[in-house]
Amino acid sequence: MIRSVTSPLPGVTCALLVFFSATAYAGADAGSIAAPAGTQPVATLAATGVQVYSCEFDASHRLGWVFKRPDATLYDANGRAVVHHGAGPSWQADDHSRIVGQVVGQAAGQTPGSISQLLLQTKSTGPEGMLSGVRYVQRLDTVGGAAPANHCVTEHQIGESPYFAHYAFLK
Repeated sequence: MIRSVTSPLPGVTCALLVFFSATAYAGADAGSIAAPAGTQPVATLAATGVQVYSCEFDASHRLGWVFKRPDATLYDANGRAVVHHGAGPSWQADDHSRIVGQVVGQAAGQTPGSISQLLLQTKSTGPEGMLSGVRYVQRLDTVGGAAPANHCVTEHQIGESPYFAHYAFLK
């Protein structure tokens, strides 16, 4: 199903393919982010949001962007917001189920300026619900989200970079 949603870019509306999946999503072919053998899909959701960066000094005392957290909304097949993605990285569903993941695989984004595609393994879960049985999360088909192109000039300055992705939740 194709839904129109407002992007984090001012004045831009995007068509996103949103659906629940009966099979693993095949949007990426990199082995490092492939679904582990024996996993079954719970859902594949379309996401829109921002990657948040902070301007910090490095070891050489130069300012540069450092990734802090994602802030995104994931949509179901009806275009309804059902999961919030935030720091941790974490995902919290409307039913209050929650998971926190850790990166176990990474592949380059398929377009310039895009954040990496990822395979994450669940390291903790919250209350019972939609996400409670999820063991892995794939971030696929990323568009945007790389650190801001402009140089930061003030320590702790915040920069946001809009992005889109598909998230496949696997048990």
